[in-house]
Amino acid sequence: MKLKKFRNYSWLLFLTSLFFTTYSQCIFAYSPEKSLVIGIFPRRNSVKTMSLFNPLKFYLEKKLNQKVIIKTSKDFPSFWRGVEKGEYDIVHYNQYHYMISRKNFGYEVIVKNKEFGEATISGSIIVRKDSGINNVKDLQGKKIIFGGGPKAMQSYIYAKYLLEENGLGAYDYVSLFAKNPPNAIIGTYLKQASAAGSGDKVLRLGVVKNMIDTSELKILVKGEQLAHLPWAVHKKLPDELKNTIQSLLANLKNSEVGRDILKSARLDSLEIATDDEYNPHRRIVKKVLGESY
Repeated sequence: MKLKKFRNYSWLLFLTSLFFTTYSQCIFAYSPEKSLVIGIFPRRNSVKTMSLFNPLKFYLEKKLNQKVIIKTSKDFPSFWRGVEKGEYDIVHYNQYHYMISRKNFGYEVIVKNKEFGEATISGSIIVRKDSGINNVKDLQGKKIIFGGGPKAMQSYIYAKYLLEENGLGAYDYVSLFAKNPPNAIIGTYLKQASAAGSGDKVLRLGVVKNMIDTSELKILVKGEQLAHLPWAVHKKLPDELKNTIQSLLANLKNSEVGRDILKSARLDSLEIATDDEYNPHRRIVKKVLGESY
């Protein structure tokens, strides 16, 4: 009797394991009937982000004959949880996000941003012109506000790299964090900190220029220009669909409708990108954080 119960119990465990294995495979298997979800990282606030990228959503829905959903978040940590859970089929984020998600979750870069005539971007340290701060050493003991948190590539990781390269270690200043890079710059303008860590293009964004007088700020130091913000697709998507999405995005610049979509998103174009272009970012991450991707 005891042996029979044991066998029945073992059989039940086997069936339960089989069910959950099959169930998890169903969750992550791609189905064309499902909505295509695009995750956009909170470079700007969530309301503005949705407004900028809605035209792209409607365009892709029409071209792919499939429902498309745009998702963003109020801050970097909540956005990143969506990446970890595989919620996004297509995702637009920073270079550090991309490196981690490629290694751990199977995302593959397809295109990158081109803004203000450039398909590159750099980290920078920004200060007020009237601050009396003329070199990095002048920030000794002062508050520096980084935009977006410790996973922000340009605004935190690259900015810290620049500080270290110019002789300022992590304990030589007080670190603060803003929700996003624009808020870091605005906070510095309002004298909530002596400097902001930010991408060098953020000063040119309308969301910043419409809020403050950017002529009162200056870039104290900035780094080498590297590949711009990437767009990646999840490995669960069929290759044919990945290639179609890449082609649609890269060819937006070639039609009037596409150029209007790019204008809405505050982009010049989306350019074909490869993984090798993000090797310089990997070297910076390795030096600053000790992480290898």
